[in-house]
Amino acid sequence: MSDFGQRSVILHEQLRGKIGISTKLPIETQDDLSLAYTPGVAEPCNLIAADPSRARDLTIKRNTVAVVSDGSSVLGLGNIGALAAIPVMEGKCLLFKEYAGIDAFPICLDTQDTEEIIETVRRIAPVFGGVNLEDISAPRCFEVEKRLQDLGIPVFHDDQHGTAIVLLAAMLNAAKVVGKKPEDLRVVINGAGAAGTAIAKLLRCIEQDSNVCTPVADVIICDSKGAIHAGRNDLNSQKEALLSFTNLNGKTGSLHDILVGTDVFVGVSKGNLLTPDDIRTMAQDPIILAMANPTPEIMPHLAREGGAAVIGTGRSDFPNQVNNVLAFPGIFRGALDANAAQITPEMKIAAAHALANSINNPTADRVLPSPLDRTVAPLVAKAVYRAAMV
Repeated sequence: MSDFGQRSVILHEQLRGKIGISTKLPIETQDDLSLAYTPGVAEPCNLIAADPSRARDLTIKRNTVAVVSDGSSVLGLGNIGALAAIPVMEGKCLLFKEYAGIDAFPICLDTQDTEEIIETVRRIAPVFGGVNLEDISAPRCFEVEKRLQDLGIPVFHDDQHGTAIVLLAAMLNAAKVVGKKPEDLRVVINGAGAAGTAIAKLLRCIEQDSNVCTPVADVIICDSKGAIHAGRNDLNSQKEALLSFTNLNGKTGSLHDILVGTDVFVGVSKGNLLTPDDIRTMAQDPIILAMANPTPEIMPHLAREGGAAVIGTGRSDFPNQVNNVLAFPGIFRGALDANAAQITPEMKIAAAHALANSINNPTADRVLPSPLDRTVAPLVAKAVYRAAMV
């Protein structure tokens, strides 16, 4: 157990939960009780029954998010189940409150059945203003999120879109550092799970102007067997769908083959896959965003040895940490304030650009702000709000 692990266990034993419920109304008199509960509370109930939209004005709904997980894909721990996932979901709720003032509740479901998850979220949705899906394994996570888009409140799988948004922001600023246009970048993504798929989709539209999307020049996704291409007969439906907008030239080969001549490596897979020699085969001033945790696909010093110009990881002890906390609090803050029914692609693009623009003069060691920077969430929220209101 690491030092952080030991200290974290002690902290959790002391706190017995990192979040709690606080009241906004002290009950000190009979009048207080009558207003907060019976008989006065009947009238707000009647108003909501007559006009469901009043729930946003009269209850916690307008500022409340459910953090929903089945514990099937938790951090780097894997399928640890609902009970063991509680500390992570509590932590997520803590970050919602600290960074965006949002009241969030951990909802850890004792099922990993897709239909049961969807049905449960539908049943509990009335009390919430949004749903943050968390640590649900692929490919089930895609179907769960897709089928809940009709709830009338934002449903957002953070492992997909939060990661993609922060990654795009890092890439936009890294392109500035190396003097390349984002639309000219040739990108290799290693990992075809939730994050890799969402990143690939977002890179189809890195900027939108007058309903015209600007994509990056090329995206090729690799899995454990190499490039995903139309000639493979071992692809599931999710990977086959990726071929409609990735690897349009039909390149084949291993990850090492596909890297040759490309500008950006995005790793959402496992550690120690690349060497300095791999980086040397890439285009001049390559950008390496190796996000496997706790061990990146290539350690920063090795990437630098191979000639990498900008290096980011998922770790806090290296520069340029790609951390979802830079995205999800502001995204939900903006969506809740706009009373948005969904988090649209336009809102995601706006969030990525707001995050990138929070760095005035990006450098090789600073293409993203610190995850502790409290000024970021309001900037992202404002951009998301504006995109939602268009």
